[in-house]
Amino acid sequence: MSRRRADLKGPPQRHKNGTRKGQLQPVTTAQRDTARHFVHAFADPGQVVLEGVHPAIHAVRFGARLDMAVTSAPERLSEIVARLAPDVGPMIDDVLRVVPASTFARLTPRSLSSPLISTTARPRQDLRTILVPDGKPVIFLENPRNPGNVGAVIRVAAAADASSVFVSGRVDPWSPVTIRSATGLQFALPVGTADLPEGAGRPIVTLDVDGEPLGTVQLDPSSIVVVGGERYGVSERARSMAIARVGLPMRSGVSSLNLSTAVAALLYAWKVQAVPSAHGNPGVRDGAWDEDAPGPAGAPGPAGAPGSPNAPGPAEPKE
Repeated sequence: MSRRRADLKGPPQRHKNGTRKGQLQPVTTAQRDTARHFVHAFADPGQVVLEGVHPAIHAVRFGARLDMAVTSAPERLSEIVARLAPDVGPMIDDVLRVVPASTFARLTPRSLSSPLISTTARPRQDLRTILVPDGKPVIFLENPRNPGNVGAVIRVAAAADASSVFVSGRVDPWSPVTIRSATGLQFALPVGTADLPEGAGRPIVTLDVDGEPLGTVQLDPSSIVVVGGERYGVSERARSMAIARVGLPMRSGVSSLNLSTAVAALLYAWKVQAVPSAHGNPGVRDGAWDEDAPGPAGAPGPAGAPGSPNAPGPAEPKE
């Protein structure tokens, strides 16, 4: 190449920090500290990593204090928060760090649909206190396999104002994927890992494919509702401890429902039947579970869920 032709290319383009475009950017001390913070947060069971805007919004609204929030697109983040949750914006801004997109991408192994990742402390919970009967059902997931399903159940339980959600088995209800699926609603009600409790002062009910329609069974609103995992359903131990078995009627040929769909159908059918409206028809009043209000006479029996709801949920749920 002639010197004249090379000169036509002009000087190399540079970033504001003086490095050539295409050249690796230097990593600052602040960026190293940020990356180290998230490495430790992912490994610490006392810390929670919130991936995306919605989990952070719900965490803050239900009492959490963010330790650190990171974005690579502050203008886009401000627009999203201003539109969805202006009340939460100041709490995010107080701990917000802005990093390059390359650094942001290394903070989590998952791609995020909104430009925010943050951390907070995991709430401390006392199982004995949580299980004290309070007129609301406890949802107990027995050995579920899909963290997306578990998160979706937590989301439904929070919306229906259930008392709490507990999970047995290997799925962590506080993992980043489960939190993302639940949009951070783990902070709206007690959520934890436990074995099926005995002698908690709450009757145990199972959701079974062979169960009785909910409208034909009088259930204590403080019941522990056991929902079997996607593959094996409710265990024999849970059946032996149960005072009742309820099930969702389904069209012939349909073998199961997704785990969260089954729980949603149960909670809302039960809740609507339990609380009559001012017009004498089923309805929800003030979001309450009313143990003294009978369901309407002759109410149809949508009820529990199949013992083996096995339709898979999203492995990588979006917000």
